[in-house]
Amino acid sequence: METPKVLCYAAMIVAGLVCLIFLLDAAAGILGRNVPLDILFILGGAFILWQGFETSRELR
Repeated sequence: METPKVLCYAAMIVAGLVCLIFLLDAAAGILGRNVPLDILFILGGAFILWQGFETSRELR
């Protein structure tokens, strides 16, 4: 695989993990009950996932 593809997929994996962790935190309150911060992290991770998906389509 080429380096841009590896970096794109790695960023998508990390963004997916961020979304998952903060979604679970918003539901269970493990890291504290700061819901607006959880929502902002989920939106940020979702945006990076969307950008990664679009970039991976262009790299094909």
